[in-house]
Amino acid sequence: MVETVERTLRVVTLDARVRADDGTCPHCGESSARVHGRYVRRLADAALGGMTTVLALTVRRFKCINAGCAAVTFAEQVVGLTSPHARYTLLLRRMLGRVAVAMAARAGVRLAARLGLPVAKDTLLRMVRARPERPAGQVRVVAVDEFALRKRDRYATIIVDLEAHQPIEVLRGRESGPVTEWLAGHPEIEIVCRDRARAFAEAARVGAPQARQVVDRWHVWHNLAEAVQRTVGTHHGCIKTAYADLPASHEPPESQDVTEPDDHLDVRGRPRKLVARTAERYAAVQDLVTQGRSLKGISRDLNLDYYAVRRYARAASLDELPAKAAHRPSLLDAYKPYLAQRVNDGCHNALQLFRELQTQGYRGSSSTVYLYVRQLKHGITPPPPPRPVPRPRRVTSWIMANPDTLDPRAALDLKQIRAGCPNLDAAVRHVRTFAVMMRHLRGDRLPAWIDQVADDDLPALRQFADGLRYDLDAVIAGLSLPWNSAQAEGQNTRVKLLMRQGYGRANFDLLRTRILERS
Repeated sequence: MVETVERTLRVVTLDARVRADDGTCPHCGESSARVHGRYVRRLADAALGGMTTVLALTVRRFKCINAGCAAVTFAEQVVGLTSPHARYTLLLRRMLGRVAVAMAARAGVRLAARLGLPVAKDTLLRMVRARPERPAGQVRVVAVDEFALRKRDRYATIIVDLEAHQPIEVLRGRESGPVTEWLAGHPEIEIVCRDRARAFAEAARVGAPQARQVVDRWHVWHNLAEAVQRTVGTHHGCIKTAYADLPASHEPPESQDVTEPDDHLDVRGRPRKLVARTAERYAAVQDLVTQGRSLKGISRDLNLDYYAVRRYARAASLDELPAKAAHRPSLLDAYKPYLAQRVNDGCHNALQLFRELQTQGYRGSSSTVYLYVRQLKHGITPPPPPRPVPRPRRVTSWIMANPDTLDPRAALDLKQIRAGCPNLDAAVRHVRTFAVMMRHLRGDRLPAWIDQVADDDLPALRQFADGLRYDLDAVIAGLSLPWNSAQAEGQNTRVKLLMRQGYGRANFDLLRTRILERS
């Protein structure tokens, strides 16, 4: 019962007293009405009108009448309001706990202060760690995935209940041992969704032999895209030939001495440094690989990143490396036919030509026009630049895209590429067959698809198909059942946010508590 209310500039103090006739001993459960004494407890409570609220509660100490009880006296508690030795009411503890879980310590302190709930960051951390952990209960369908605590150094594993849409466990490391132990404690699990990691496959096989393993479709599709990109890189020369055969939109005058543009030269006619450096590094890496050196040793000798060395070593030719696609679109490309015509007519004033282009909508610089006009005046009159050869990644995106939604110009280019390269045509057919199988959940067709890929001369796709044989049942289940690991991937995105909020300074137990917190 509130007796008086005192208000200062920023604090409201409520003087209250408990009016119960007796109290219950927390040790033995015996009721007692023998009052031993009284004292005032000052408890922080939820804010009133944005002002800090303090509850000055007069409570009594009772003598325990049970002679066999270890406690002589005990303090009375108000259900739903107080707890032993606490300086916050239960309502305020719940509020601050929610703030700490959602915002982390420092951000939570700033938000709580704005709400009239001053608190220290260490107190918020203690509240998060003191929150009771909810048991996972009975789960039927789970997804297992990893996330990085520190990239390429420390990892953790998250387990998500796909039916409840909630994470239910976070384990240290990404090895099979902890996952196996956790799965063994839940024999009711029927479905385990995972990526293609061997550790998780082994954990599901040993820890949940009764469950059916399902490989996530996105990971399979992503691996297929990687194989397709390697295939496109191997046949990039065919793509260049197909683009060279495309009819030019503007034919140069027959009387002019036409010089075809060179991918190795810049607009000033000088060798492009990027192309020269890439060719030099490719030759050096290939030479050391031939000598039997390891990739790490080559990385140290050439002072190159290990993954760059691996890329150079795996490339079958220089055409597979991105720097070979040297032609870059320019704002002047659309106006070069007009410039060539004006120079042929006798106009050699670059400034005048620049102003004429501006009236036509040119938004580039005058120096670009000057350089091109100078080339024309010196007798080098290149035709309008050919359409730039797309990089392997761009062609891969065309192949992996839905043909019904592909841009018409990209579809036309892809058709030209397929006509000029039978191997890429076969790759497109295999990808589209796989896409139909995945979209309509017809995983039973996968063995036949693998056999079809083996009949073609596509080493990267064949390697991908052979890899599917090692996990064939789980991949077929992934292409047949509606379950996937999308929720686990979404939780991993949420984990990245939680880690950034903690600035990387929180311990694993705090991060785990925040991940498992449920609304």
